[in-house]
Amino acid sequence: MCTVVVNAVGQQCPIPVVKANRALREMTEAGMLEVHVDNEIAVQNLTRMAAGYHLSSRWEKAGAGEYVVTVEVSAPVGETPLEEPELVCTPAGGSGLVVAVDSDAMGRGSEELGRTLMKGFLFAVTQLPRLPETMLFYNGGAKLTVEGSGSLEDLKKLESQGVEILTCGTCLNFYGLAEKLAVGGATNMYAIVEKLAGASKVIKP
Repeated sequence: MCTVVVNAVGQQCPIPVVKANRALREMTEAGMLEVHVDNEIAVQNLTRMAAGYHLSSRWEKAGAGEYVVTVEVSAPVGETPLEEPELVCTPAGGSGLVVAVDSDAMGRGSEELGRTLMKGFLFAVTQLPRLPETMLFYNGGAKLTVEGSGSLEDLKKLESQGVEILTCGTCLNFYGLAEKLAVGGATNMYAIVEKLAGASKVIKP
């Protein structure tokens, strides 16, 4: 019994399903198909794909921001699923809004005032009737997601309500803060560009 592993970490809908479909159809014997992804939308779509072939599947969280979906393949599936799955590429009711924060101070002029304004801005985000899907922190903004930040309580509240909090890993390393990240996860520039490109609206304080 073989095990086929597909790495789709960092790739957005529908790419994980496309890769998994290709691998599934190339399997010539019974076995396991393991697909590694980094978002829950991909997990949902992969389980729908498996159901379309009438195959059982399960998933587990493999680490911070990573999931493994395992599909049990009892026999080669052929070219066409028994039932075509309906893919969902955005969360139900998602706002499509991304907040991009590149400094720990808002605006130009007084740094002290700017930090006060940024703290007020992040609190105001928690009060929005429709929360952002993702908040990106890079360059000086990386200082807001680490231990000692005055905005941690607000950011943790947002994360608990389903907002994705991502901080530039290169920026954390540059400032010597990689070990102090206290909310959300670290990410890379490719993912940041992908999030910004896929947003319906971007707010940059």
